[in-house]
Amino acid sequence: MITSRLRAWLTYFTPGVVPSAGATDSGAISADEATKAEEARYAAQLANDFPALQKLFGEDLVYTHSSALVDTKKSFIEALRSGSVKYRAMKHGELKVRTFGSVAIITGQCNFDVTVKGEDRSLALFFHSIWAKRGGAIEFVSWQSTRLTQ
Repeated sequence: MITSRLRAWLTYFTPGVVPSAGATDSGAISADEATKAEEARYAAQLANDFPALQKLFGEDLVYTHSSALVDTKKSFIEALRSGSVKYRAMKHGELKVRTFGSVAIITGQCNFDVTVKGEDRSLALFFHSIWAKRGGAIEFVSWQSTRLTQ
């Protein structure tokens, strides 16, 4: 059961994906589904698999980088397609997955090696990744990361 405070928070950050109080579990997302989707996203970003990214990313994606740059689905995919951003390695540690009906929130730490506009960076991050099940498909709808001191 989603509390009213959590429902309000999720509605603000993921509009259109929070189940109503009377929703059934037919559209519920499992922790396993969310984890597999997160792994598939990492693989697609590393491979620059644009058809997979188009399918995985929700149209309303909000991707907030640790630099505070905010991307949409379109701008993030374009940055990858143009080569201005290239992920070279993406590894995560232990993940905590919480599910709330059709929404899953993944929290964890990760290490990304990325090239941004020709500059190689190694980033240790703490992140939240939000996935939503809509119409039977699982979509990546939000990312927020913070750099960790190394």
